[in-house]
Amino acid sequence: MKLYDIAHSRAGDKGNTLTLSLIAYHEKDYPLLCEKVTAEKVKEHLKEIAKGDIIRYELPNIASLLFVCYDALGGGVTTSLRMDAHGKTLSYALLEMKI
Repeated sequence: MKLYDIAHSRAGDKGNTLTLSLIAYHEKDYPLLCEKVTAEKVKEHLKEIAKGDIIRYELPNIASLLFVCYDALGGGVTTSLRMDAHGKTLSYALLEMKI
């Protein structure tokens, strides 16, 4: 299955750092997200985009994971030549990940 089957995502940015949230539609699926969606797997999935470290934070009270992706926005919003300098479409790229 792909992540979009059991979760949705939001993206944010600060400088050259991207944040991606992964929120389970149903609380019962949160343990599966914790098990299958590691920082290492997200780094592999986004290897062409996120060049720096990726740190995962668990937010069990809201059945969510937060990934902080460093060196992921081509230098940052004010300096990047990317079409999506804010990284908003990367939330959709994450949801394409197979688990």
